[in-house]
Amino acid sequence: MRFVPVLFVILSGLCATSSSAQEWRAYMSLEDGFRVRVPGEFAVTETTWDSEYGAVMPARIYLYEDGSSSYKLTVVDYTDAYRIHAAREDRTEADTLRIYWEVDVHASVVYAASMIRQRPGRIVFNAYHYIGRVPGEQIQMIYPDESRLYAAIYLHAGKLYVLEATVPPNAPPPVVYQQSLGWVDENGNEIRYQNIGDAPTVVNKPGGR
Repeated sequence: MRFVPVLFVILSGLCATSSSAQEWRAYMSLEDGFRVRVPGEFAVTETTWDSEYGAVMPARIYLYEDGSSSYKLTVVDYTDAYRIHAAREDRTEADTLRIYWEVDVHASVVYAASMIRQRPGRIVFNAYHYIGRVPGEQIQMIYPDESRLYAAIYLHAGKLYVLEATVPPNAPPPVVYQQSLGWVDENGNEIRYQNIGDAPTVVNKPGGR
């Protein structure tokens, strides 16, 4: 087990090397309730996200590209999932129960991770993870062109966060980008939780079933 701290030291050194070569800027979105450090200015695009159970959710893509490196954060807004599911006219027999709007939200991390794993390339790391006491999943892939993907997925307060960094072969891991993600309230104050599981997942939950 002694290789674990050694690996941490190596990654820290790589992080320091990467940081010295780039200006990691603090970015905050009050609308989507997060903060992160990124080596440039995000471009923000309004879009939609097709959920596992066929609902179309509003989403935003935050993207910064620098040559062959890209830093992307997709935020999917599931806070109105109950109404969106109730208004659907394309339900199948498998998702007619009212509870499926909530299942759709809770399963969103697993669903997003499954879509990433289906991309061409090979997975070199996939594990449970948490940041700021908010649980999620991390995935690392090597694409056919040998570029590397570092992804992390979390569900917080009814929003799904899909963090992705793609870097060229042999580039330092984007540790600053991955580890700086955090949660803020509507005033920009950091949200802290005492225990894993304290963070809300589903919000705007109607009474009854």
